Amino acid sequence: MKYVSTRGNAPALGFNDVLLAGLACDGGLYMPAEWPVMPTGWLAPFSNMKYEEAAFRVMRPFIAGQIPDEDLLGIIEAAYASFGAPDIAPLVRCGDGLYLLELFHGPTLAFKDVAMQFLGRAFDHVLGGRSERVVIIGATSGDTGSAAIEAVRDKSNIDIVMLHPENRTSEIQRRQMTTVLSSNVYNVAIRGTFDDCQALVKAMFNDPGFRVRHPLSAVNSINWVRVMAQMVYYATAAAKLGAPERCVSFCVPTGNFGNVFAAYGARKLGVPIGQLLVASNRNDILTRFFETGAMIMDEVCTTLSPSMDIQVSSNFERLLFELLDRDASRTAETMQRFAGTGSYDVSQSVLQRALAVFDGARADDAETTIAMRRIYDEHGILVDPHTAVGFKAVADKRRDSSQPMVIAATAHPAKFGDAVNRATGETPRLPPHLADLMAREERFTILDNTLEAIEGFIDETLG
Repeated sequence: MKYVSTRGNAPALGFNDVLLAGLACDGGLYMPAEWPVMPTGWLAPFSNMKYEEAAFRVMRPFIAGQIPDEDLLGIIEAAYASFGAPDIAPLVRCGDGLYLLELFHGPTLAFKDVAMQFLGRAFDHVLGGRSERVVIIGATSGDTGSAAIEAVRDKSNIDIVMLHPENRTSEIQRRQMTTVLSSNVYNVAIRGTFDDCQALVKAMFNDPGFRVRHPLSAVNSINWVRVMAQMVYYATAAAKLGAPERCVSFCVPTGNFGNVFAAYGARKLGVPIGQLLVASNRNDILTRFFETGAMIMDEVCTTLSPSMDIQVSSNFERLLFELLDRDASRTAETMQRFAGTGSYDVSQSVLQRALAVFDGARADDAETTIAMRRIYDEHGILVDPHTAVGFKAVADKRRDSSQPMVIAATAHPAKFGDAVNRATGETPRLPPHLADLMAREERFTILDNTLEAIEGFIDETLG
């Protein structure tokens, strides 16, 4: 299996090099040169299979022997040993043909753990075999940072520098990052938005001199391995609900498009997925694209669902590459136009190809609060604001009520306890391993939103 850049001007790489590289050197995102062809009958056994075994079967074709099977299975088993649910990503019924896919049973209580716990161990395995060290650079709108830090803390071959937007995450999200005092962990609060943090990460990757000084790698969902690992739970959920004999639809609350692109990837493997419903908050650039075919950047709004407070959905480039028949030059030209003007549009034929699978829907904070209250009143279930956005999207845009619809429950409600309490009157509790979080010491650095500031900090801190 080789991987190619969506922009066509970077060398094709094998799995291990893609894992460590993160972003392609031409600014593009790595994609498999071709989608694997899965063996006949591969999906049906997933309905009763251990999650770890299903993960091995989904990921193995993408890795193509670069990690030996025995080592790969060991990495997978270690990755999920700390999860609080035996089946890792349980399904919970919450209405007629409607299900929650609980993706928040990992150590930091967010869906990012499912991929990140695998990614951190895969990094350590490959780096140890090469006797190399890397600096992981990441940006987070809330959950990626804590999941990445938890995955690589105290690893001997890795330093991690995580950027978050100052005062734009929940306090619990921030503290899950900034209370990790391991010597290889560096938290930076940027005076700006998540999009500013993400732009700084891309700028560092695109600075040849900086990359000479520091061997960089990425754990954001721009890293292909994150997307690959997330495909697994779409396959296992669909199998539990009757696939491959039955189509299943998914609604995914998302800002950066990585989680829903993983569902698209599962569909490319042969999982019978009907509708993919993209749920947005007021930062609705994705919903507007599916309505009009125009991707137009707008000002980032602060909302109850901060992990989706994004106006530059990096992973959408992967879907664009697919929609443009994998024409890397057209993809590169489109992304360059977006970087220069903040907008681009696609032809009606390309939009219709997207709409064959995707829809978009939005919810503002008032609608999100109403959804949290309604879910609690009708089903006795507390959900976080991001998941509530998904419920509102399903109410508005579900295509086929005869197909099971699965909403990705992306975070534990206790991560957003104030918002949940205001909506329902109930305060969800953090699990025991995080019960003292609010009393722990914090450590982080506040920097201006400039490339000079962040590169200077890393040069001074890491030498």
